[in-house]
Amino acid sequence: MKRKKRHYGQLTFQITPMIDMTFLLLIFFMVTFKMSKEEVKLDIDLPVTATAKTPRDLSNRDIINIDDTGTYYLKNDAATREEVRAHLKKQFEDFPPLRVYIRADKETPSKQVKELLRMCSEAGAIDIIIGSLRSDS
Repeated sequence: MKRKKRHYGQLTFQITPMIDMTFLLLIFFMVTFKMSKEEVKLDIDLPVTATAKTPRDLSNRDIINIDDTGTYYLKNDAATREEVRAHLKKQFEDFPPLRVYIRADKETPSKQVKELLRMCSEAGAIDIIIGSLRSDS
């Protein structure tokens, strides 16, 4: 018995959904990049060290700033200890694992930095880095 050949219509590749998805991703990354840059915008005079290293991955980190008077800042808004503690716990619950980037002014009392490190560990942070600048000498 002889089989009949089937004639299929011309196969086409739909590129329109791919273009739509590309534009959506582009917009998403542009917006998130702008937001992460705004968190670091606060004028803080970072300490200078001879052994400072640039971290490999700064993405997905919660940025907390401390100025020279010991005031905490979440996304450039001043926050109390309780607000920082609640923020860290919520971030850990919503987006585990909790990774924190602390930017403390070189004049910040060490008591404030220790307290923030304690709050981070109590909230469940697994990776904490403290910002500093590398000296050229």
